[in-house]
Amino acid sequence: MSSIATSRESGTAKPANSRGRVIFASLIGTTIEFYDFYAYATASVLVFPKLFFPNATDINALLSAFAIFGVAFVARPVGAIVFGHFGDKIGRKGTLVASLLTMGIATFLIGLLPTASMPGWAVLAPLLLVVLRFCQGLALGGEWSGAALLATENAPEGKRAIFGTFPQLGAPIGFIIANLIFIWMNVALTPQQFLDWGWRVPFILSAVLVLVGLYVRLKLVESASFTKVIEQDKVQKLPLAATMKSHWRPVVAGTFIMFATYVLFYIMTSFTLTYGTAPASVETAKAAAEKAGKPMSAEQIAAFVPGLGISRGDFLWMLIIGVVFFGIFTVVSGPLAEKWGRRKFLLGVTAGIFVFGGVWFTMFGPGQAAAMVGLIVGFTLMGLTFGPMAAILPELFPANVRYTGSAVAYNLSSVIGAAPASFVAIALWQAGSGSTWLIGLYMALAALATFVALWMTRETKDMDYENNVA
Repeated sequence: MSSIATSRESGTAKPANSRGRVIFASLIGTTIEFYDFYAYATASVLVFPKLFFPNATDINALLSAFAIFGVAFVARPVGAIVFGHFGDKIGRKGTLVASLLTMGIATFLIGLLPTASMPGWAVLAPLLLVVLRFCQGLALGGEWSGAALLATENAPEGKRAIFGTFPQLGAPIGFIIANLIFIWMNVALTPQQFLDWGWRVPFILSAVLVLVGLYVRLKLVESASFTKVIEQDKVQKLPLAATMKSHWRPVVAGTFIMFATYVLFYIMTSFTLTYGTAPASVETAKAAAEKAGKPMSAEQIAAFVPGLGISRGDFLWMLIIGVVFFGIFTVVSGPLAEKWGRRKFLLGVTAGIFVFGGVWFTMFGPGQAAAMVGLIVGFTLMGLTFGPMAAILPELFPANVRYTGSAVAYNLSSVIGAAPASFVAIALWQAGSGSTWLIGLYMALAALATFVALWMTRETKDMDYENNVA
């Protein structure tokens, strides 16, 4: 609140945040948040099924780990409501600091959790993992919208979509950092050491990143948009109620505008890691199980579905290469969305996702080279669709409910798009007996829903963003 008062007294219309500080503060926060999120996503595939569900069959343990992964997506709308309320009531800065602390503490504590195989922890360990995963989702539910507003509300005129790509860039950077650490652990440690304690390191290391993020964010002052909300006495007593009463149509539109992006991303990351590293034949699976001292049962053999059979280390590198394209095209999307408009640009990209779903099975069938092409194409589309979201979703709402409205839309979409994506993809993979064409169909249908939502939404490029107060 003191920063708002300072702005009033000095008579300045613009906040004192330099462009470099805005870019770094929005980028570092989402990098940390997504690093923490992906650390869990990777561990869900690599170690959590064995550590927290040791008595379940392989596929049931994996599905249980992914179910807990999905808990965070249920928590995200709650986080959007809680953090959105304070973001629209007291300001963006304090809310962003709180969301970062929540994520950092939850992730650090995951690194200290006992596992289900420890005496007396068989039930409590998975339960605590659910609670901490919920806290991660709560924090990410509030983080994204705040970071998007930090970037766009401080952007120069005509550059909102460009500045909005910087918080979006935190997603590929966080993914790369998390997976590089897992690759290093995979090389430096034996499989048993990694299972015993190595998996904890990425979670504990997050504390260092959080301290850096807090230092930067505490130096920020409020945006001009929120300052005008205060000056005009337009702060909503209950931002959520005001949003749902007067702006429910943009909430619905924003939810489905983000839908295909979520489905695409979690298929390209969590599912492809599972599918890509699964044995390519039952004989290979049986040999690996016998080598590990856990021969496959008749039930497991009967339920076996083939994957690509690529080693874990190799596939993580393939993912990192793909995510580099994600980062590059996230940056590329900003100027293109400024030139052509958010709606027109995203309609074209969404059509591309629809086509990609149609040809998915040709890339994610047998063969490592074809899978690498598929990862590059998929992550390129991901960058192009994800980059403009930090501009278009906040632009759907006036400044006094902008945090709540964009956060609720973004995170409701996570419930219907992201949360079930990995689970549904695995079920479709099993239903197809190893074929992935049903997964491509799922992606194409998600793209169709997003295309319709975009078609029915107005262009927001030229709106008066700073002075738009309901």
